[in-house]
Amino acid sequence: MGNLIDFPIYLITDRKQIADGYTLLSATEAALRGGVRAVQLREKDLTAAELLPLARKMRSLTNDYNALLLINDRVDIVLSVGADGVHLGGHSLPVDVSRNLLGPERLIGVSTHSRDEIRSAAQLGADFVTFGPVYSTPSKAAYGAPQGLEALQAACRASSLPIFALGGIKPGNQAEVLATGASGIALISAIFTNSDPESATRKFCLS
Repeated sequence: MGNLIDFPIYLITDRKQIADGYTLLSATEAALRGGVRAVQLREKDLTAAELLPLARKMRSLTNDYNALLLINDRVDIVLSVGADGVHLGGHSLPVDVSRNLLGPERLIGVSTHSRDEIRSAAQLGADFVTFGPVYSTPSKAAYGAPQGLEALQAACRASSLPIFALGGIKPGNQAEVLATGASGIALISAIFTNSDPESATRKFCLS
């Protein structure tokens, strides 16, 4: 623990939501031009053999923009491409096991949906968490009803880790999300479904 988390937007990829005219890489690059400084490569349906070459390209791209790259779930891919860290979910390796494999310098993010999960992530050595969904959003419908701002605020007050709010966040509600004490926001569709990902990114306050 103790790694510096200094990015306000955590961009999470989903190539199935890419707007017409873009590929995953070109849309991500547009977001990087817009100010994104941390990307999670999250293409869960790809095999390791399919994910590896994509991760290599994403590593090169994020290096060009001096941005961080985290890989969802796959510690082996992190090590293979020299990514900056891993993002773990409910079915991933435990945080402490991942830390032993990755060492102290790489980042570990964890998806959480409750204060107990946040507390566990902190105890096991995570660097930050995502928490949500804050608002209703189709991509997170499987996780049940939205958590809402009150639950987010309570989580932020109780957490020793930086929290990135996730789910249905747009420029119009970003201020009220950050007012809860969240360290930043995690975005998918707000960037990738937009016909101009660079401009969409710039609409979010990046300071």
